[in-house]
Amino acid sequence: MKVKFLTVIWFVLGCCFSAALAQTISVKGTVTDESKLPMPGVSVVVKGTTHGTSTDIDGKYELQAKAGDVLEFSSVGYTTQSKKVVGGGKSYSLSVVLKENTQQLSEVVVVGFGTQKKVNLTGSVSSVDSKAIESRPVATVTEALQGLVPGLNISTSGAGGQLDATKGFNIRGAGTIGAGSSSSPLVLIDGMEGNMNALNPNDIENISVLKDAAAASIYGSRAPFGVILITTKKGKSGKVTVHYSSNLRADSPIIRPKNADSYSWATYFNDADVGGTQFQDWKLQQIKDYQDGKIGQAMFKNSSGKWEAWDNHDLLPIANTDWLEEHYKKTYYSYEHNLSVSGGSDKSQYYLSANYLNRDGLFKYAPENLDRYTLSGKVNTKVNDKLSVGYNVRFIRQNYEAPSYLGHNAVFFHDIIRYWPIIPLKDPNGNFTRESKVPYLRDGGRKKSEKDWMYTQLSLDYKFTKNWDLHAEFNYRIISEFYHQDNLTTYAKDAQNQPYVVDNETSSVYESGSKENFLNPNIYSNYHLNLENGHNFKFMAGFQSELLKSRALSGNKQNIINSSVPTLNTASGKETTNGGYNHWATAGFFGRVNYDYQGRYLLEINGRYDGTSRFLRNQRWSFFPSFSAGWNVAQEKFWEPYRDYVSTLKFRGSWGELGNQNTQNWYPLYTVMGYASSAGSWILGDKKPNVAWMPGLISSSYGWENVRSWNAGLDITALKSRLNLNFDYFVRTTIGMIGPARELPHTLGAAVPKTNNADMESRGFELIVNWRDKIGEDFHYGIGLTLADSRQKILKYPNPSGSLSTWYEGRYDGEIWGYTTKGIAKTQEEMNEHLAKVNQTQLGSNWSAGDIMYEDLNGDGKISAGKNTLEDHGDLSIIGNQTPRYNYGITLDAAYKGFDFKIFLQGVGKRDYAVGGSYFWGANGGKWQTVVFKEHLDYFRNDPNHPLGLNLDSYYPRPDWGSGRNRQTQTRYLQNAAYMRIKNIQLGYTLPQEVSQKVGISHLRVYISGENIFTFTKLSKLYDPEMLGIGYGGEGSKTYPLSKTWALGLSLTL
Repeated sequence: MKVKFLTVIWFVLGCCFSAALAQTISVKGTVTDESKLPMPGVSVVVKGTTHGTSTDIDGKYELQAKAGDVLEFSSVGYTTQSKKVVGGGKSYSLSVVLKENTQQLSEVVVVGFGTQKKVNLTGSVSSVDSKAIESRPVATVTEALQGLVPGLNISTSGAGGQLDATKGFNIRGAGTIGAGSSSSPLVLIDGMEGNMNALNPNDIENISVLKDAAAASIYGSRAPFGVILITTKKGKSGKVTVHYSSNLRADSPIIRPKNADSYSWATYFNDADVGGTQFQDWKLQQIKDYQDGKIGQAMFKNSSGKWEAWDNHDLLPIANTDWLEEHYKKTYYSYEHNLSVSGGSDKSQYYLSANYLNRDGLFKYAPENLDRYTLSGKVNTKVNDKLSVGYNVRFIRQNYEAPSYLGHNAVFFHDIIRYWPIIPLKDPNGNFTRESKVPYLRDGGRKKSEKDWMYTQLSLDYKFTKNWDLHAEFNYRIISEFYHQDNLTTYAKDAQNQPYVVDNETSSVYESGSKENFLNPNIYSNYHLNLENGHNFKFMAGFQSELLKSRALSGNKQNIINSSVPTLNTASGKETTNGGYNHWATAGFFGRVNYDYQGRYLLEINGRYDGTSRFLRNQRWSFFPSFSAGWNVAQEKFWEPYRDYVSTLKFRGSWGELGNQNTQNWYPLYTVMGYASSAGSWILGDKKPNVAWMPGLISSSYGWENVRSWNAGLDITALKSRLNLNFDYFVRTTIGMIGPARELPHTLGAAVPKTNNADMESRGFELIVNWRDKIGEDFHYGIGLTLADSRQKILKYPNPSGSLSTWYEGRYDGEIWGYTTKGIAKTQEEMNEHLAKVNQTQLGSNWSAGDIMYEDLNGDGKISAGKNTLEDHGDLSIIGNQTPRYNYGITLDAAYKGFDFKIFLQGVGKRDYAVGGSYFWGANGGKWQTVVFKEHLDYFRNDPNHPLGLNLDSYYPRPDWGSGRNRQTQTRYLQNAAYMRIKNIQLGYTLPQEVSQKVGISHLRVYISGENIFTFTKLSKLYDPEMLGIGYGGEGSKTYPLSKTWALGLSLTL
């Protein structure tokens, strides 16, 4: 009985206890951020369930839970917090302060007229912070960005590595082939258009690249092919911070081919002179004896008393000169200093900086120098709780000086590469020979440029309410340049030490000045609307206008009186002058609407109504819309169990349309009479007459190039933000490019105007993968990959004949048409057997052993290009494509107890290059264009007694001045131009703060950094893969080489 009673008691108590445990509690509270501001739309969920709610506009929430339940508080951009429900009763108070996720904060990016967290982006935007370009020994920001941003393509200009040369760049490949059109992206520095190549890299805080129409459309017709937004550093509240950095750089040319020795060169020369002999045996022996030290004099005088160089075969010199080695320094130096001061109070902050860069040139006998000075200042002041003002000013001066002869269409590089090695640098009297080009460089005059950039920006921010603000700014830029070039009469000395003129028999001086004024007011307003249950809106509307005015004046005058003061005033001969004024303007009304629901569903709508002065009134204005949307699956409730693994899983897509008004012709639709002062032929006196000509016809259909694009993307953040991945696929179509004029009868009596009649499509993808983690507490490391690819295809182009010499429908940009090589005939019998089947006479005659055998692809028994059309291209076929494909960058970095290491690899995964010109073919370029590097000695030789030995398995065919039979574009010599370059490598050490602070230094780092250190490629060793297709004749390397740089640097903060 007692046991039964106790059993009943325990059963009743157990039921009561279970009921108590199961009793629900009303949990209430407020969620705020670290600034104690309420946070609407925060997700509050009972962990392990789908039961939850969201905070209202005041950050308040209420939900039913049980004692012991764990509530999870989460919001995009903030660290998720878990809180346990404790206590009993019917209600429980639980308030939470969410802290911003510092990893996600680093993903806040600058977008058009504002900023956004990357987790809320729906357009295609890539961001680079200052750390990615710190300690890089580069002269320009553009150089530092190569390989860091997928889809941003950097190219070397025709000036190569010259000190004042700049890099070219585009986003997602060529955007247009329209006549006079440009596909360069818009570059904005703190909201104002600027020159990225002239900016001090140390002033940069962040760079955002807007790639698709959804991201760039807010800038309208100025940004049809993307935008690069650069934000510079600004002051922060707190104590004064002084930062100083400096580096010393040692440069050397990346590519410096070695000339063949003069004996091998002369032997090669004889082989190329089919049917003749340039160097007889005794002359060859003389050259050999000089190399062996048996003869001391290398140059001989002729009957005119001058030193013989190449006319009299008996008196030809016998030296052994490597012209590139003689002219290029092995090492040339540069240095840089940077100083900044920043600080401020809660109301006012300031940032001041100064930078000086000095660069020395490559040449031993051609003094060349570049100096760049940069001064920057930025002040921000909070006048009251509603009004803030800012002022930003930047001044840049760049001075460049070099010999005038270096500017003669790169002919200097062409000359020293092709000049005969038997000619000495100096004659027997110790004077520099005429052929050495040293007199031209040292005495032929100097060219100097002085260029100034002055940027001024005044901004105002006014906060009407907590959710409504206004931003207004006025931007003003002045660019002025003065250029001077004097071409002095140049002398060399003959065998009697008497001077004689070798260049500029009539001396002259040229001077020019130009000034450009750019005015740009912007005003826009933002309104934020945050509703209950996580519905968030952001509205923005504004107006922007631009006005650019430029003017230029130039003069040229002959017969300089005093060569030590070569100016227009000290010249007395014939003179010419020129000058002019230009201007253009744009205006645009723009707006944007952003919507998100609890960070899950994202929508953005942009619109801009743009006008430009370049078109007539009825075609001047156009509307450009864009739409983008995203879905962050990781913010869905069903994703709660996986959020610790994948915190962001966002799908996004966009579509937009923009117009291109960026043409070289500022007045394409206006009837303009041509006029030029001092441009006619000499008639009477010392001045040329002014000339004028009738205007051409104007196309009534000339108008905007329309650029339509769509983009699909995926963003993933996983494994507690250690892994980040971004992927984009895009299609961009440029419609109505300016193509060729219609063919009309000559009886029209005027040139037919060009019109909008061509279309092109670009397709491609971009990938970014980053991993950051640590091992233990002291070892931190990171791995980063960028990969991008795009192809451009012609959709429409007037080409009725289907000629391969121009664009045609279906053609991919960069296509290479050529012949298919069967091989090099090793014997005359092999060649005769081939010729019995295939007639190669259209490519040349006198075919023999050592010549190329071509494949008869169309089976007609002859090798030819047919009519060079799509329907009849003979034996030509598409053998490659010179467009760089699969551009990539790989970053590996690590840090351990003050030591840091980084290596950055950059390259191209696929590219073909069709070689041409004497630089590659050697003596096949003709007698006076002969170039013989050591690589050229691997040519066909079937004589066992040849001085250079037998070579039946050669790379090059037999040399021959008189025929281009072997120099056709063909598969055998199509180059694989893919490469991987160690773009940057750094090793640094940061002194522990407990040590540095004893001497008043808060941060001290020393480092060594290398740029362009080594290249892995199958490309011919004669070429730099970053310099293909530029320089003299477009041969790829007859220009100023790029540099390999080592730098020793110091960075300290007080």
